[in-house]
Amino acid sequence: MLPSIQSKMSDLQKKLTLYGLTMIAVGSCIGSGIFVTPAQIAGAVPNAWLVLAVWVLGGVIALTGALTFSELGGMFPKSGGVYVYLREAYGDLTGFLYGWVTLLVINTGALAGLCVAFAEYMKIFVPGMGEGMKTTIAAVTMLALTGFNVLGVSVSQGLANVFTGLKLLAIAGIIAIGFLFADPAVLSQNFAAGQPVPPNLTNAMLTGLIGVLFSVGGWHHASYVAGEALNAPRTVPRAMFLGVLIVMTMYLLVNLAYMFLLPLGTIAQTPRVAADAMVLVAPWGGKAVAVAIALSIFGTISIYTMSAPRIYFAMAADGIFFKQLAFVHPRWRTPVTAMLAQVLWALAVLLFFQGLFDRIITFVTFMDIAFMGLAGAAIFVFRKKRSGNERPVRVWGYPFVPLIFVFISAAFAVNTLLEKPAQALPGLGLLLLGVGVFYLLRR
Repeated sequence: MLPSIQSKMSDLQKKLTLYGLTMIAVGSCIGSGIFVTPAQIAGAVPNAWLVLAVWVLGGVIALTGALTFSELGGMFPKSGGVYVYLREAYGDLTGFLYGWVTLLVINTGALAGLCVAFAEYMKIFVPGMGEGMKTTIAAVTMLALTGFNVLGVSVSQGLANVFTGLKLLAIAGIIAIGFLFADPAVLSQNFAAGQPVPPNLTNAMLTGLIGVLFSVGGWHHASYVAGEALNAPRTVPRAMFLGVLIVMTMYLLVNLAYMFLLPLGTIAQTPRVAADAMVLVAPWGGKAVAVAIALSIFGTISIYTMSAPRIYFAMAADGIFFKQLAFVHPRWRTPVTAMLAQVLWALAVLLFFQGLFDRIITFVTFMDIAFMGLAGAAIFVFRKKRSGNERPVRVWGYPFVPLIFVFISAAFAVNTLLEKPAQALPGLGLLLLGVGVFYLLRR
């Protein structure tokens, strides 16, 4: 790394602890997904046992990914995370394209989807809310949280700790109520023998994975802020692994809670499954859950506005992106230009997809998982070309664990391209545009 780049990195404050990083990993995952994607998953796989199997499969992907990235994170404890792994393994073009699609597709699309979900839950408190008002609430939320996170990483860590703690308490409450007030008739209906199996089971499972991977995705955000972590070679890998374990345990239990209270057919029809389930237990349950979910989504939006701009910052510091994005505010010590660039494009994505959540998450997840699989494959490159490098953490189960992660990620990306081309192709178009932009910037 060049001295000028090192000086840029040193402008960031090292204040993130293992607890703070784990809360970022957990908080990045638990946002809107677990509360709104069960309908999409149940629609794709109309069988309670298979729905749980899809969530387990998503957990396997996330765990194998976290184990793989634990070694990568230990080798490269720098801000930028996945971007750094890709650039070191495959060169500047691949690293640039990841940052490019993260800015134009992955993180900005996720931000737009999260803000749409947040506004959707606000409908409970604003009866008769139209699409225009929903889009306005989504946009204002995005802008406000970007403003807060510009004020410093300590503010960001505090927001992540508070809101992640609240969302874990809320999910624990939903789980407890689901198990305590389980309806025997619903249990019998959902888990009876002879439930329907989709004719093309593999395609149905991979389609259901879109919602699961959107819900699980985000644990690697801890790697984006490695340059601001204390003892990053050890704390970042541990935070990613702990984050996935916590999230998947909660997700499996909360899905069981939903299916203890609501028939699977009802789950497939509702965009507010948690609120509908809680209304069955208490009249005020819907509004209580809406508050909890709104807080959960709010916290995740905060993390996303804070974490991914470190990628654009790292790219600019490395000299392969717009140099203005490497600007660090002299007082707040945050990459303020990168954060503002992200929020402006996220607003454009929000308007382009007109607040349609299912289209946004397919658009996002396709490109995200494709690049995550490519980053996971980087471990084989480094084991061969950099066998002598220090590795504070070594992936358990090598080479099988990374192979599982890479294979399932590739299968998912190919299936999404074939089954959902209208949402996948715009991402590929932006990727190809990025190749031209890369060489233009180089010239």
